[in-house]
Amino acid sequence: MGERIVIASDHAAVEMKAMLVAYLQAAGHEVVDLGPGGVDSVDYPDYGYKIAEAVAQGRAGRGIALCGSGIGISISVNRHPACRCALVSEPLSARLAREHNDANVIAMGARLIGPEMAKACVEAFLSTPFGGDRHQRRVDKLSNPVFAKEPA
Repeated sequence: MGERIVIASDHAAVEMKAMLVAYLQAAGHEVVDLGPGGVDSVDYPDYGYKIAEAVAQGRAGRGIALCGSGIGISISVNRHPACRCALVSEPLSARLAREHNDANVIAMGARLIGPEMAKACVEAFLSTPFGGDRHQRRVDKLSNPVFAKEPA
């Protein structure tokens, strides 16, 4: 059974976004494309914030953020305390982002990885459960940082 996934990009990743939407839909997922609809220049933070709001509000369980490098859009998603967005470029980092960090969004750079690698990253992200246990206390600190506290 598929899940509800939001996806957005900037202009540099519109082609990769369209490919991933088709791939996810074929796999049985409900995909909400938050834009943009064309290749005219747009600002990646606008689309990163859209993903963050959708995930934070529970309109989707997970998100996929795309831009030229993946860096800018991942930073914008991570501005929301309910989001844990990991920039990934191969399946191992996508798997570890889920298993260790309970990432609910992944970001990828359309100018840096090809379509097959992007699909492999998405598959690893969607198929890996959160490991819990010792990782949970660390994930809890991501939403409630204690900057001044020294480790026990």
